[in-house]
Amino acid sequence: MRWIGACLVTVGCTGLGQHMAQQWRLRLKALELLRQMIYFLKGEIVYGHTALGEALERVGKRCRRAEGERGFKELPLFFLSVAERIRRQEGEAFFVIWKEELDKACGLPLMEEDLASLQDLGKHLGYLDLDMQERQLLLYLEQLDGQIGYLRMHLKERTKLYTSLGVMGGLFLTVAML
Repeated sequence: MRWIGACLVTVGCTGLGQHMAQQWRLRLKALELLRQMIYFLKGEIVYGHTALGEALERVGKRCRRAEGERGFKELPLFFLSVAERIRRQEGEAFFVIWKEELDKACGLPLMEEDLASLQDLGKHLGYLDLDMQERQLLLYLEQLDGQIGYLRMHLKERTKLYTSLGVMGGLFLTVAML
């Protein structure tokens, strides 16, 4: 019975390490998709002179089709839900809509700092003129590029570290229990 418990602890800790490594990869993938969506949004607003609600809907539909096949659709659905709330015109401020829909968006593999910067984007996006919206989107894209660069640079070492720590932690706990 003791050996079965030791094996389960080792396997569980290994699985935890692999889960942490997978979360790092998913965060990178989510930020890359978000960057692509913000580029599309910038293009719709600046070059297409599209209203914000319509631009969010177009970007959400475009990316939902592309990401639906790969199973990562939370961000396009977030854009679509914000666009739907804008279309209903219930008299709410854009930031309130953005924040509420961001809070509802579940399954996003983003950290608190990512969500906070995305929320700040919504704070400044809804009421500015075209030039200021473009500048705000460019500033956010610059922040995203920095985060994505950091995640890419440390991807290999972090995944190895998390996996190794999971295995070694499991073996340590097994030896400590026996």
